[in-house]
Amino acid sequence: MRLNEITYTDAQPVEGYGPGFFRIGGEVVEGGLLTGPKGTGGWGGYEDAEPLLVLAGQVDVLFLGTGAEIAHIPAELRAQLEDAGLGIEVMSSPSAARTYNVLLSEGRRIALAMLPV
Repeated sequence: MRLNEITYTDAQPVEGYGPGFFRIGGEVVEGGLLTGPKGTGGWGGYEDAEPLLVLAGQVDVLFLGTGAEIAHIPAELRAQLEDAGLGIEVMSSPSAARTYNVLLSEGRRIALAMLPV
């Protein structure tokens, strides 16, 4: 088997998560997380749409993690993101983190917003 070292672009992969936190780039982020081509920081949840909307045109897909289990996001948030031309994929936060890491390693234009588990 041939092993290749994964090289990430400007964005950083999710290294781990636990109750109420995420670890990314060696840093721990308490609460919600938003990461993408412009860096990593906290995210205020479904009511905090503005940082997600600025990703339109910068990324092809936003992975939205809904916590420990998959859940519907508010219809208003979905409409705002779709109206901005932002592709979204909603899944549980663990699934979103794994999918984000795989596609990030392929050099895709993606971002990730997650609620903690």
